[in-house]
Amino acid sequence: MISRVKLLHGRLLVFCAIAMSALVLRLAVTSFSPLASQIREDVGFSPAIVGVFGMVPTAMFALSGLGTPLIAKRWGLELTALAAMLMAGVGMLTRALMSDTWSLLALSALALAGMGIGNVVIPPLVKRYFSDRLAVMSSVYIVGVQIGTIAPAFVAVPLAEAFGWRVSIGVWALFGFVAAVPWMFVLFRGRRRGVTVAAETPPADAPVGHPQGNAWRSPLGWGMAGMFGMTSMITYSMFTWIPDILADAGASEAFGGSMVGLFSFMGLVAAFGAPTLCARVRNPFPIVVGCAVCYLVAFSGLLFAPMGAPILWIVLLGLGPSTFPMSLTLINLRTRSHVGSSTLSGFTQGIGYAAACLGPLLFGVFHEASEGWAMSFGFLTLGVVVLLVAAFQACKPRMLEDSWPAASEPEAAPRYA
Repeated sequence: MISRVKLLHGRLLVFCAIAMSALVLRLAVTSFSPLASQIREDVGFSPAIVGVFGMVPTAMFALSGLGTPLIAKRWGLELTALAAMLMAGVGMLTRALMSDTWSLLALSALALAGMGIGNVVIPPLVKRYFSDRLAVMSSVYIVGVQIGTIAPAFVAVPLAEAFGWRVSIGVWALFGFVAAVPWMFVLFRGRRRGVTVAAETPPADAPVGHPQGNAWRSPLGWGMAGMFGMTSMITYSMFTWIPDILADAGASEAFGGSMVGLFSFMGLVAAFGAPTLCARVRNPFPIVVGCAVCYLVAFSGLLFAPMGAPILWIVLLGLGPSTFPMSLTLINLRTRSHVGSSTLSGFTQGIGYAAACLGPLLFGVFHEASEGWAMSFGFLTLGVVVLLVAAFQACKPRMLEDSWPAASEPEAAPRYA
């Protein structure tokens, strides 16, 4: 009880802001994919455009990853988080009102850009305010991300059947606006008490230059980007195509949507355990090997007997991306300060999502080219191999700042007590 009080003392408002923001970071993705066929028929775009919609999340996350460290350096982490939540809310609300493909696509991109910015700033915010409880807070925000992934996937089809697809994808905007409120209070409270939160000042001995450049020269940075990128490539390919894979095997649309929800739910299971394991194990690479085995068994099942044991295949498939919470936790465990965390977070997610953004599209292209799923799953299997090679570097116990000209010391979190 004492440790929990210490965790929250003077930081409860930031705790709530981080937890509420985490819920928003996937809403625009899994509220759309179960309804893609229905929206396609109503709006009138081709099946190939479904692959484009599947690619947009990772593309916007990549752009946000590369640009957010510079924005956060200028605006500060807290103001950047506020802007991210407002972008997500506005994008989700307005896209539900659109009746043409390109407006729907553009406003989806706006919402996803806000979520991508949130992806990048939350790890360094955890590092800045909760450096004494990294494993606990990593679990909190990763669980929040997973809940925000699961809920829309499970209720998207029932909501659409009851109120229409526009309500089903638009109602989630409320969460973005609500998540913006505690960041407003964090900024107001900090300025009232004379705490500067409007600009990021690196530690005195940090190297001068753009923060992304420091990670480009690090094998750790590239390992993290590869591990995160391949995990995201596989995850978003499956978010996009699980309903079609199962539909081809004779399953209903509702069953496909529920399997997307189950896939997401397994990520929630991993979110509870992966951060603590990463914090306690010096080199967590053996866990990654176990994730790779889960991927390969699931791919084989979905390819050769998709309706033979669909729940088992999806459960195993959902355990594979345990490397996602591992990657987010390692961002903080492999850095010494919130500045280093912001640098590694932006590089990992920017490069990682850039590599992943072609996953859903190429998965569909290979499916159309072969008129089956074998080439598509072969493509993802190659991604698992790259994941293992990259994770071997990412999991080594070392710090990003050790590759800089001078090491950065941890910065104490602003106290609002």
